[in-house]
Amino acid sequence: MLKNIGEVHMKIYITRHGETQWNNEGLMQGWKNSNLTDKGIENAKRLGERLKDIKFDVIYSSPLGRAIDTAKYINEKINAKVVLVESLKEMGFGIWEGMELNKIKELYFEQYTNFWERPHLYKPQEDGESFQELLVRVRNAWDEIIKAGGDNILIVTHAVVLKAIYMIIKNYQLRTFGIRHL
Repeated sequence: MLKNIGEVHMKIYITRHGETQWNNEGLMQGWKNSNLTDKGIENAKRLGERLKDIKFDVIYSSPLGRAIDTAKYINEKINAKVVLVESLKEMGFGIWEGMELNKIKELYFEQYTNFWERPHLYKPQEDGESFQELLVRVRNAWDEIIKAGGDNILIVTHAVVLKAIYMIIKNYQLRTFGIRHL
């Protein structure tokens, strides 16, 4: 994204963490961590190689292990300062975390469907986070990153946070943009 701030041009690159073990096992991950797979590590290293000719001012990363590890592997080639940002962590899914997606669908069909297709109707389960809560914290993080400035910024985060950033940039309403449309 190219954002014109006065006479300064800021380029923000955003990536999701690499593939994890839970991704491969079909488990829901949110605030709980799952380690990167060999493929996830390799992809992060390859992304670092592709980005090595860009002078990054900073890498902002979610504080969750899979994002930190992705940032670390990317940073082997670009050598930028890494700043952990709590508000860039994935959406919290409460009791769903670590559960098989098929099991969640079976036990919580309505909310599972709402999560994927009608996020404005989604109600989090025990200790989970709503989309509204997620959007507030991601908007705060986004605003702080923009305010901090820089020429080239890299953000390493998670799928639902990426969607939230996209919604913020495009000024989309939650009801018009389901998760499946990432």
